[in-house]
Amino acid sequence: MSQRYLQLPGGRIQVLGRDFNFPAVENALDEPNGLLAIGGNLSAERLLSAYRHGIFPWFSEGQPILWWSPDPRMVLYPEELKISRSMQKRLKQPDYEVRFNTAFREVMQACSRVVRPDQDGTWITDEMIDAYCVLHATGHALSAETWIDGELVGGLYGVRIGRMFYGESMFHLVSNGSKIAFIRLVQELRQQKCGLIDCQMHTAHLASLGAREIPRKEFCLQLAKLIE
Repeated sequence: MSQRYLQLPGGRIQVLGRDFNFPAVENALDEPNGLLAIGGNLSAERLLSAYRHGIFPWFSEGQPILWWSPDPRMVLYPEELKISRSMQKRLKQPDYEVRFNTAFREVMQACSRVVRPDQDGTWITDEMIDAYCVLHATGHALSAETWIDGELVGGLYGVRIGRMFYGESMFHLVSNGSKIAFIRLVQELRQQKCGLIDCQMHTAHLASLGAREIPRKEFCLQLAKLIE
């Protein structure tokens, strides 16, 4: 069956069919950075295939599914985690609890409600939430949650394959709510010998915690070793 393509101002991208094959990430567009393919679905098999090749879905409500692999790639090596002095003091306070995997759907729903200045609407659709809950049920997705007085006040979720963790989104309802969960998760992942955390795109928030950009080619080489 011949491949179908969609022509865009920045180049052409592949229209995905029923199989789970993705084009090589080197074929991703430069503008918008990393756009690789369109279409397909969010089945567990397709999502896991995407992550194993350094690809992730990101699209807004009303759009078809878009698949991305940006260059460079924002990553955090667990041993390079930076914790500021003020954050170290906050972590020592006893008023919070960090839990893992007790409210996965709720974390995703909270992330979907975050208003982001550079986005019109949410990219975490109901379809996306249902798809990642399937991954969570099979042990491939996890959440880290900050709780205060029995209320979920911050957290994040992502995908785990082998010794790789792919961070997806985070939220906070109180100051440092997401940071606390993120730091505790990174510490836990380091104990479990996780080698790399994919942060996808550069943000000042992640950079302040020790994340940095590396070339996509280097990212994919490391990824291939860590998911074995």
